[in-house]
Amino acid sequence: MARRRDILLAAAGLPAAGAAASANEPPGGGRPIRLVVPFPPGGAVDILGRLLAERLGPALNATVVVENRAGAGGNIGADAVAKAAPDGGTIGLIGVSTLCAAPSLYRTLPFDPQRDLAPVTAITTGALLCVVNADTARLNGWTDFPALVAWAKANPDAVRMGSSGTGTTSHLTIEAVNRATGARITHVPYRGGGPAINDLVAGTIDMMFDVMPALMPHVEAGRFRPLAVSSAERLPILPDVPGMADLGALGLGDIDIQTWNAVMAARGTPESTVRTLFDAVRAVAAQPEFVERLRPLGYTVQTSESPAALAARIREETPRWESLVRASGARLD
Repeated sequence: MARRRDILLAAAGLPAAGAAASANEPPGGGRPIRLVVPFPPGGAVDILGRLLAERLGPALNATVVVENRAGAGGNIGADAVAKAAPDGGTIGLIGVSTLCAAPSLYRTLPFDPQRDLAPVTAITTGALLCVVNADTARLNGWTDFPALVAWAKANPDAVRMGSSGTGTTSHLTIEAVNRATGARITHVPYRGGGPAINDLVAGTIDMMFDVMPALMPHVEAGRFRPLAVSSAERLPILPDVPGMADLGALGLGDIDIQTWNAVMAARGTPESTVRTLFDAVRAVAAQPEFVERLRPLGYTVQTSESPAALAARIREETPRWESLVRASGARLD
C-alpha cells in the first residue's frame, strides 16, 4: 500500500513521505552511494563514471560504488535510477540520448526522463570520433572520410558500424551521415561501447562513431584510424582530423553533434540532498587533476549553473534530438 500511496502522491506532484523524512539526512542516509553507469565496463561512460566515483566519495564523505546496468541504449540504467529510493543513495550518469531522444525513439518507456529523474548537474560534453579498423581501412583504401563514404555508396550495406545501442548518439550520428550522403552504412547495435570496441579491434565490425575516451588508446596504438569528428569544428587534440564543416562537399556541413552526460537522481529526492550532490560533483569537476585526466580523451568538463539550469537544458534540447530520431527513421518498442 505504501508504494501505491507514494505513486499517487507523485502523480499529484506531492513528495512521498519517505522523501520528506530524509530531507535533512546525507545522501543515502549514510549508506554507500550507488553510481549507476548504464553501459558495460570498458566503454567511455564507464571510464568517466569510475573517475567520478573515485573523487566523489571523498567530496561526500561517503563510499561511492559504480554499478553497471547496461541495456536498451542506457535506458535500463536510467530506469533503475528513476525507481530508486528518493534519498540520493542512487544516482546515475545519464547521457543526452536517454534524456532527450529516448521518449521519441521508444513507443513505450518504463519511465519519463523529465518527470521521473531529478537533475543534479551536467558533468562532461564531447564530440564523437569516427574510427575504422586500421587493417580494414588499408585493405579497402579508406584513407579519409570521403573515401569511406564513396566505398560505402559503391558497396551498399557492406560497411558495418557498431554502436553502444539503438537510439544512442553514435547510432543517430551514423543515420544522419547516411541521410546526408546517400551512403548505406549498416548499424550494428551493442549493449554498450566496450563490446563494440572489442569487435572493432577484432575486425568483426568496420567502424564506430563514439565518444573519444575509450577509442583514443586504440588510435594511439595504431589499431584504429580516425577519420572525422561529429562536431562542426575540429578538436584541438586531433587537429588533423576533419570536423563536419570540413566535409560540406559530402552534404555534412550542417551537422554538429556533441554528446553530454549528467548526474541524475530519482524524482522526489529532497532539494537539500540534490544541492549536496550538486555541490560535491561541482567540487570534483573543479579539480585540475580530474579535468586533465579527461582532456586527452576528448571530454570537456562542463557543469550546470544549477539543477534548474540542467532541467531547462533538457527541455530545450529535446526537440533537436527528436528531429534526429525522425531523420533516422528508428522506432522501437
